[in-house]
Amino acid sequence: MSALEHYAALGFTVRNYGDDEYGYAQRDEVYVHLSRFDELDPATNTSAAYFYVADADALYAAWTASGAGGRFHAPSDTPYGLREGAHVDPDGNLLRFGSWLPRD
Repeated sequence: MSALEHYAALGFTVRNYGDDEYGYAQRDEVYVHLSRFDELDPATNTSAAYFYVADADALYAAWTASGAGGRFHAPSDTPYGLREGAHVDPDGNLLRFGSWLPRD
């Protein structure tokens, strides 16, 4: 499954359940379950996953240096106190990530 290869490049530990239709990717205590869905239309996919991380800039740097495909959006500060970035994988799945900004 190409999705497993993609998430492995992003630093996840991956496991295929033998049928090339289902697997998961694990990073720290986060598990992303992946399954083949041929009818997925990335242009209309509205699902997303959100990762709270210690350092959004460090994750962005690691992921963009990984050589993994997809689109990467650099973190920026939000008015609600998070520094957020995003990654859209080659299958059109949106992974958003953020870390809390220091409080005054």
